Amino acid sequence: MTFRFDNSYLRDLPGTYLRLDPAVAPAPKLLVLNRGLADDLGLDLTEADAANWLSGATVPAGAEPAALAYAGHQFGGFSPQLGDGRAHLLGEFRGPDGRRWDLQLKGSGRTPFSRGGDGKAAVGPMLREYLISEAMAALGAPTTRCLAVVATGENVLREAGSLPGAVVARVAASHIRVGTFQFFSARGEADKLAALMAYTIARHYPQAAAAEVPALALFDAVVARQARLIAQWMGLGFVHGVMNTDNMALSGETIDYGPCAFMDAYAPGTLFSSIDRQGRYAYGNQPAIMTWNLARLAETLLPFFDADEAKAVDLANERLAAIAGTYQRNWLQVMRLKLGLLGEDAGDGALIEGLLKAMVGADWTLTFRRLFDVPELRAWRAVWLARVEPGFEARIMAANPAVIPRNHRVEAALVAATADDMAPFEALLAAVRDPFGPEAGREGFVLPAPEGLAPYVTFCGT
Repeated sequence: MTFRFDNSYLRDLPGTYLRLDPAVAPAPKLLVLNRGLADDLGLDLTEADAANWLSGATVPAGAEPAALAYAGHQFGGFSPQLGDGRAHLLGEFRGPDGRRWDLQLKGSGRTPFSRGGDGKAAVGPMLREYLISEAMAALGAPTTRCLAVVATGENVLREAGSLPGAVVARVAASHIRVGTFQFFSARGEADKLAALMAYTIARHYPQAAAAEVPALALFDAVVARQARLIAQWMGLGFVHGVMNTDNMALSGETIDYGPCAFMDAYAPGTLFSSIDRQGRYAYGNQPAIMTWNLARLAETLLPFFDADEAKAVDLANERLAAIAGTYQRNWLQVMRLKLGLLGEDAGDGALIEGLLKAMVGADWTLTFRRLFDVPELRAWRAVWLARVEPGFEARIMAANPAVIPRNHRVEAALVAATADDMAPFEALLAAVRDPFGPEAGREGFVLPAPEGLAPYVTFCGT
């Protein structure tokens, strides 16, 4: 079985996209195919079909390629028109369980939303998205995933010079973003906004349709998913790097792995992105940015909260004021699991904060696996041991990964892949797909980078 396309977004939401084919890859070469994901989705893809269909060289039967429209706040500044500037939605298909999935090509050429860019992508950033999204999936965080990365056979010109081009094929529950709602709200297109809201409810939150005020139920459901997601990011030490509103999916999945990375030494101000010069999207700021982004979504939904504008604003403000508490409950639950705690205790928040204060500068990932071995935690450990219950050692090992995509390993793998050596990438990919496995024999993937390396800097890949 290949793709059973049923392109409901294009069918139900006219005026929210522009139809056009991806650029034709002149000499597609399959770099990596996600066989496990393909099997889960009921897809039987030959390597030849994957190379052609998932690069833009040919369009599979039933696909209706289109670039989606959206707006967004980028680093706090609003752009009323962004859209898929280097991506093409090939179409939606249904998996064996009936669930609907988007299949999108990224790096597939210029569109009317490209804003002067070439619409292409290099091998390194596309493999980064594949690698990090697979790690996130293995770590249990909701995420888009990649079906394949295909080299296009042509080079792209970037600041680093001429680099081999590639396309990544991304699978997502949908590509509906906060920025999608902002696009139609900013244009005053109330009919399209209402249609988008109804479509989003039907696709992701069908229970909201029966609520007294569906828009409020939709917003509440999105808040719940985002609070869980960002709490998971924080527990993993994950820094998204570009939490613009156009990179916040209504489905609750992590989307758009650009300048992302995992934190090594714990510091709330950790950031990696070369373009985040003010630290807006630093690790410790992510919960507040989540709330800020959700406030932007609420602004677009105000007309549907209540016909009385003042009452609608009051309803929105009540919900926005409650987000911090919702997030805190999710974060506490994540951190309790990391510490091997059962149940809830009124002192858990202080216990966790005490740990964080003591472990500044320590390796985020390994500290939780080695709570008995860190001398700086001696005083804190006595309080923790009075709280835990038997079996906590096994719970800690089950909740805290041994392997994450260590930045020095990621960089080495991407540099090698750009030079046509995929072996380091394949080895790292195998390791991050088994994050909770044994440390023995995998020390090179478990341990942090050797001292003396320059600070890690990431780039968005455009």
